[in-house]
Amino acid sequence: MELEQRSLGQSGIIISCLGLGTVKFGRNHQVKYPEKFSLPSLKELEGILNKTSALGINFLDTAPAYGSSEERIGRVLRDRSDWIICTKVGEEFANGQSSFNFSGRHAQKSVERSLKNLKTDYLDIVLVHSNGDDEAIIDNTDCLETLARLKEKGIIRAYGMSTKTIKGGIRAADLTDVVMVTLNPSNKDDMPVVKNAELKNKGVLVKKALNSGRLSEYSIEKNLNFVLSTSGVTSIVVGTINQKHLATNVAIINSASSK
Repeated sequence: MELEQRSLGQSGIIISCLGLGTVKFGRNHQVKYPEKFSLPSLKELEGILNKTSALGINFLDTAPAYGSSEERIGRVLRDRSDWIICTKVGEEFANGQSSFNFSGRHAQKSVERSLKNLKTDYLDIVLVHSNGDDEAIIDNTDCLETLARLKEKGIIRAYGMSTKTIKGGIRAADLTDVVMVTLNPSNKDDMPVVKNAELKNKGVLVKKALNSGRLSEYSIEKNLNFVLSTSGVTSIVVGTINQKHLATNVAIINSASSK
């Protein structure tokens, strides 16, 4: 059975209902995972991406804030057209510290750097990596306007925001193509954002569906099924460098789909 693919709102982009988050590809400092880990080698990354593709996952989520993730993906990724790549602008991680810059100029430079790192001439999805002040980013910066212009030029296929507030998420869905929200059985705060996006036919990507890896096997199944059965959700992003965990997640989703 093949992993289900879904339309990302009205963007024309088709993505697998499970995406691979790549924080662990390039950053292992100041991350919210319960256990320490080493960065995989390039050979190991290539194996992870090959397994990901074989499982029917075509969606990769990365960001400048994920350390060397973009650059390392660019070094091992093959068959670019087979993948839907999402990256972000606004947050940087360097010398062990995060920093934020939501100016349009910075967004432009960030996109140009991502294109170079990923060895591609277009980006499927670019999200603003919010610092939590979603509405101030929308109202007081030209970040979204810059991404809209890059979309018009064909450099970006879809753009949006990874939000942290309900009001900001609702407004982002009104203004852009896609939002990324937090959603799981123990945190349903962003459900109004999901419902508004569904009403407007916008894409919805879900982060922290598995509580950043702090779940039992039973809870993983419960959370995946809850999120993917929520009307309006396009795809879940789950970060891992463990091929077995990846295959288990796909098996859980496929099993639920066949019932």
